Parts: sequence; structure tokens; C-alpha cells
Amino acid sequence: MNIEKEHYPISGYLMVFVVLILFAGSLAAFIVSKFPPLLLVMGLALFLLPGFFFVNPNGSRVLVLFGEYKGTVKKNGFFWVNPFLVKKPISLRARNFDSERIKVNDKVGNPILIGVILVWKVENTFKAAFDVDDYENFVRIQSDAAVRKLAGRYPYDNFEDGEAEITLRSGLDEVNHALEETLRKRLEIAGINVIEARIGYLAYASEIAGAMLRRQQATAIVAARHKIVEGAVSMVDMALDQLSKKDIIDLDEERKAAMVSNLMVVLCADKDITPVVNSGTLNH
Repeated sequence: MNIEKEHYPISGYLMVFVVLILFAGSLAAFIVSKFPPLLLVMGLALFLLPGFFFVNPNGSRVLVLFGEYKGTVKKNGFFWVNPFLVKKPISLRARNFDSERIKVNDKVGNPILIGVILVWKVENTFKAAFDVDDYENFVRIQSDAAVRKLAGRYPYDNFEDGEAEITLRSGLDEVNHALEETLRKRLEIAGINVIEARIGYLAYASEIAGAMLRRQQATAIVAARHKIVEGAVSMVDMALDQLSKKDIIDLDEERKAAMVSNLMVVLCADKDITPVVNSGTLNH
């Protein structure tokens, strides 16, 4: 069963005192009495030395005796256990993982470069030690797989998929939440807790970046021109309305059309207009 259990070993300071007494006492007795069996006591003292270990804050040691899991020491300090126990260190600190930028295809097939930033920590030391071969490598590989799967679920933007409400570029909150949930499920098998996961880098691949940039620029220009034309029509309508209300000049349909044409040219042109002054009458 993949159940973690905490182990509480003997204080290392107490056992240091015991080992020193055994070694020094047997050595002194051997020098005085020359009794050979006292060397066995000295050997016993030396045999106890590998049982000493320490645990740093937010660290742990997984104890294994001849293939049998005996528990995990999470309390920090200096301890002693059976010298035959294997003491595997596992850090319980939060860690950052900044993945490499990988090239994948988004939902509509565009090649993009994407990278993920992951904050994680070990919660179940039994799973991290025994359910996977190398839990740190497991985090890297599963993060790469999760990013590839995520990129295939959403388009980079909605230029080609106008009905897409969530995109990798604009829907970061939803995308990051989906990434967290995916990674949490994948890493649970290794006893890993995903604290935070988010997209750290996102861009079009170099082979299409130039074309996509020109398309974005064209879209921006069209949107800007739309606003300009919309504003120009409003201004022309206001000008004709004010001239009519204040009875400044009486314009027939032909003159209105000419005035509208001139105003639209002036308001919508992307370069400065050179005015032409009519020194005659409106009829010439």
C-alpha cells in the first residue's frame, strides 16, 4: 500500500554519548587488561556509527530495511537508527521548474513555441520514493506532455477560429487553470503537490512569426480605419445638420454630395490635405 507513515527515531546526541562510552571504555579496558574480546566491543561502537544522520528543515529521510519500508523521518534534527537501514533523502521544499520552450501545434495547426513555469513540492514521500523511478525526472516529462496536450486544445488566437472564446494568448486565467488541473492529476501518482502552474512563454514559431505579425498589423489597420470612417460619417452628419438648423447655407443634393465627398476625403485621409481656395462662387 502506498501509505506514508512517519517514523520517530532515537536522538543522535544520546547515541553519541553511548558510542563514546563503549569505544573509550573498551579501549581503556583493553589497554589495561589486554583482554582480546574487548576489541569486539570497540567494533560494535564503530558498527553503530553509520546509524547517525540529520534532517534539515523541510527535509525528510525515507527509511528502508532490506527492501521493507519502515517510515519517513520528517522532524528536523540529529538522529540515530539501525545502521542497516537505508536512509534516502527527499526534500519537502517548494521548487520551481521552468521548462524549455518546445515547439507544438495549436488547435488549428499553427506551430508555436510554449514554455511552462511550475511550482511544486513533494507531499507523499512513499509515492515519490517507490511509485516512480525518479520523481524529479517524472515532473519534467509529465510537464512537457501536459503542455503539448494543452496547446492542442486551444488556438493561439481567434484569427482563424472566430468562434473560439478561449485562446492561449487572451484566456490566460482559464488556460493556466486547465494546465494546473492537468498537471495535478498527472503528478499525483508521484506524491507531488502542484502549487502553481502557468504559461511562462508563448510565441509563434519562427517560420510563421513574420506572416502572423503582418496579419496582426493588417487587422489592426483595418480596425483603425473602421473607427476613422465611423467617426468621419458622424462628423459629416453633424456638420450637415448644424448647417441646416442654423440656416447658414441652403445646399441642394448635388452640393451636399460634393461637401460630403470633400469632408470624407479630409477626415479619412492618412496624409495631410492641401486645401484649394475657391475665390469665385459656389456655382463656378
